[in-house]
Amino acid sequence: MGWKTLDDMDLAGKTVLTRVDINVPMDAGRITDATRITRIVPTVRDILAAGGKPVLLAHFGRPKGAYVPEMSLKPLVPALSEAFGVEVTFVERPSRDTLDALPAGSVVLIENTRFSAMEEANDPKMAGFLASLGDVFCNDAFSAAHRAHASTEGVAHLLPSCAGRLMAAELQALEAALTDPKRPVVAVVGGAKVSTKLDLLSNLVEKVDHLVIGGGMANTFLAAQGFEIGTSLAERDMVETALDVLAKAAQQQCQIILPVDVVVAREFKAGAANSLHHAQDCPSDAMILDAGPATVKLITDTLMGAETLIWNGPLGAFEIAPFDAATMAAAQAAASLTRDGQLVSVAGGGDTVAALNAAGVSQDFTYISTAGGAFLEWMEGKTLPGVAALEG
Repeated sequence: MGWKTLDDMDLAGKTVLTRVDINVPMDAGRITDATRITRIVPTVRDILAAGGKPVLLAHFGRPKGAYVPEMSLKPLVPALSEAFGVEVTFVERPSRDTLDALPAGSVVLIENTRFSAMEEANDPKMAGFLASLGDVFCNDAFSAAHRAHASTEGVAHLLPSCAGRLMAAELQALEAALTDPKRPVVAVVGGAKVSTKLDLLSNLVEKVDHLVIGGGMANTFLAAQGFEIGTSLAERDMVETALDVLAKAAQQQCQIILPVDVVVAREFKAGAANSLHHAQDCPSDAMILDAGPATVKLITDTLMGAETLIWNGPLGAFEIAPFDAATMAAAQAAASLTRDGQLVSVAGGGDTVAALNAAGVSQDFTYISTAGGAFLEWMEGKTLPGVAALEG
C-alpha cells in the first residue's frame, strides 16, 4: 500500500479535512437510503477518538458551480448528528478562525463543494483555500476518487494526507480482488451494453482466469458466434469487438463463459410466458431475458473451483421475475462459498448491489462497493486521481 491511513497520522489537536460521500438519495427532503452516511461513521469517530476535529467536505447533486438551494447539505445535519452521536455544526462560508473557535470534539459540515465552479475545475486557488482550513487531509470518498477535483485531488498535495476507514477498506478489497488475488480468479460482468464495458472486458481478460459474461452483453457475444438471438437486446454493431475480446481471452488463456441455455419471452413484463432453449436456438420472434439452469450450474461449478470473485452486473433482466433466477442462484452460490471461507468475493455497481440485496446475500460477500463509477474505473485498470494523490 502506497498510502497512509488514519493510524499513521498524529491527529491530536488537529483540524482534519475529511472528504466524504454523503450524496444520499432524497425524496421530499427525506433521506430514503442512509447507507453512505452509515459508512463514514467509523472514520469520523476514530478522528474524534484521536483528538482531531473532523471537518467534512462533500458534494450533493450536480449544481454545476452555482448555488442551488435544493442541493444544500444543511438538511443532512440531523441525520449526521444522529449517526455520529455528536451535534454537527453546519458552516456555509468557512474560515480557519471560525473552525478554530469551535470546541474540541466538534464535527463540522461545510456547504456543498460543487457550489463553486472551482471545485470540478480542480482550481489551485480552491485547493489552497481548502488546505488553509485544516492541518491534515483524510479522503474517505472512494466513490469520488475517479474525479480530479479540488476536494479530492488538489488539496491532497497540500496537506499531510491519508485514507479514511471506508477508503482504506475499499482499496484493500480491490487490491485483494485484482492487484494481488488468490487464484483462480472469476469475474462476472453483466449489463446491457458491450460498448460501456469494453475497457473493463479488455482489462479483465488479462487479469482473471474465468470471465462470465451475462445480461444484454451476452446476447451480443452470442450473435458474434452466429447464434440466433431473435428480438433480444444486443449491439449488433459491436459484433467485431466481441470477437476481438474472445480472441484476446484465448490468447491470455482466460476462459470466457457465455450462456449455454437461455430463458426467452415474447414480451418483457412480470410473469410473462417464457420458455427454455439452448443458447443457439432462440426463436426468431422471442427475446433472451435470462440465463438458464445449465448456465447457472456452469457458473456455480466454476465458482467452486475459484479462490476470488469480482462481480459487476446482473446475469439477466433481474428487475422482473422470473428473469431474476440466474442472478439470484449465482449470487446465493457465491455467498455460500464465501460464508464457508472458500471464496473472497468483491462486488460493486448500482445494479449489482440492488441484485445482491434482492437475493438477500449482501452481508455474506467479502466486500460490496457502493462506489459506482470509481469501482468500474478501478476494474478497468485506470488510475484514480484521488487515490494517486494519496500515494504522492
